[in-house]
Amino acid sequence: EAVSGAQLIAQALRAQNIEYMFGIVGIPVTEIAIAAQAVGIKYVGMRNEQAACYAASAVGYLTGRPGVCLVVSGPGFLHALGGMANATMNCWPLIVIGGSSDRNQETMGAFQEFPQVEAGRLYNKLSVRPSSLEVIPAVIEKAVRTSMYGRPGSCYIDIPGDFVNLQVNKSSVKYEECCLPPPISMAEHSAVSKAASVIALSEQPLLIIGKGAAYSRAENNIRKLVELCGLPFLPTPMAKGVVPDNHPNCVAAARSTALQHADVIILLGARLNWILHFGLPPRYRQDVKVIQIDICAEELGNNVMPAATLLGDINAVTQQLLEEFNKRSWKYPSNSEWWKKLRGKIKNNEERSKGLALQKSLPMNYYTVFHHIRELIPKDCILVSEGANTMDIGRTMLPNFYPRQRLDAGTFGTMGVGLGFAIAAAVVARERTPGRRVVCIEGDSAFGFSGMELETICRYNLPILIIVVNNNGIYTGLDANSWEEMLKFGDPATCVPPVSLLPNAHYEKIMSAFGGKGYFVKTPEELQNALKASVTDKQTPSLINVMIDPQSERKKQEFPWLTRSNL
Repeated sequence: EAVSGAQLIAQALRAQNIEYMFGIVGIPVTEIAIAAQAVGIKYVGMRNEQAACYAASAVGYLTGRPGVCLVVSGPGFLHALGGMANATMNCWPLIVIGGSSDRNQETMGAFQEFPQVEAGRLYNKLSVRPSSLEVIPAVIEKAVRTSMYGRPGSCYIDIPGDFVNLQVNKSSVKYEECCLPPPISMAEHSAVSKAASVIALSEQPLLIIGKGAAYSRAENNIRKLVELCGLPFLPTPMAKGVVPDNHPNCVAAARSTALQHADVIILLGARLNWILHFGLPPRYRQDVKVIQIDICAEELGNNVMPAATLLGDINAVTQQLLEEFNKRSWKYPSNSEWWKKLRGKIKNNEERSKGLALQKSLPMNYYTVFHHIRELIPKDCILVSEGANTMDIGRTMLPNFYPRQRLDAGTFGTMGVGLGFAIAAAVVARERTPGRRVVCIEGDSAFGFSGMELETICRYNLPILIIVVNNNGIYTGLDANSWEEMLKFGDPATCVPPVSLLPNAHYEKIMSAFGGKGYFVKTPEELQNALKASVTDKQTPSLINVMIDPQSERKKQEFPWLTRSNL
């Protein structure tokens, strides 16, 4: 019995428990998408390969098993590089399958010919092309396994166009079973007891929870550790909700103080990169002791010499620490000077934000908008957030109570991820947690990167609520009057500030054009009404375009995008 390349690919993906595929079809991959649907894989057709690849990568983070991005040769493959790089930087498993030109036309200037396997190596853990149809299942098994084992990341599989419809006898194919779940490694005992001793001697400890902890499903053990030892904790942006943001030990609202004065820092699946200011002075004490817990040996010791290194799975190593502290019965005193300092700072910062949120002036500022959003969106919704000020202020104002329910620009600081992430979250939620809403909060500039995915959202009828926080620009914009004045000076290309976008752009009309609901909002009352209507309607996608003060920025700081001081 004969089987085609397209069928082999689809069957092999299904055998590896792959459930979701995102992409844009065309020559030579259309048959692969059709074959995937035939074996029960869900195919979501997107409007840009970049968004498709972001969506597939988010599936890997949300479910622990990679999503697949399917793209055509040449430009299609190149547009997916952003998603591959973003997945690898964030340490999320992803499989990209790219068509390439027919083998017998190589070097001849074939249609969309490009050295895809070589190009893919920079962005992926594995970049391969199967040498024959017979080995396709083995190559796919290896790619899926490689994407998940060790530190997760992206893997690329190149499929020559002539493989897709080529047929081979089933009996000659090397079929593979589903790869085993990633093996769980633990830290050595001496490292665990050393770490516990350093923590027990600390005067100003701080636990930093990274998205590696969220990915490893460590929430129960981490919460137990926080409560058993009474430790203050700080989540990185996407680790919000591993322990709920409203937990009494959360010190996110005193982030700068906590980092600057901690004498012992425990890193749980977080890296000392730009997001954590590299662990260096003046943001940290010169003599800070760092205890690093990571799945990746090469990460240990980056930027700061650690006091203890615990190599292994975050959940398993946290369990080891719990067992160690159960023996020692040590608890950090909640009445310490350190706690007093942190609590004072939290109170101070929260009052400042509250003051800004309650300003009555129009147009609204960011804080007012987020205050109303926080009051009205469901507590268990999945929050997708991107933008400059929109993302940064949203992170401080919008709490997460559950793990893996905040998706944002991440380690790579990528703009354009929002709609792809929201689509992935909605597709996964529809199946695994029906009724859970996805709320996607975008700056107006960030929205522009993949705004046409609104059509995808409406086509698959995903009840996502998109909120565009619109300040007519990137970081800041101009109001309509200033814009008109500017245009009097001549060509906008020479006289309009590079950060400006068109004032009062009606993004909500794009949503209504595709059959969703659009709201244009200028006052707190209009915002509340639009939010209530959107949250109540659980069937229809909606977009709320919220006009804010074009000059609204975050708390008194010059050039917020340069200081990035509350990242």
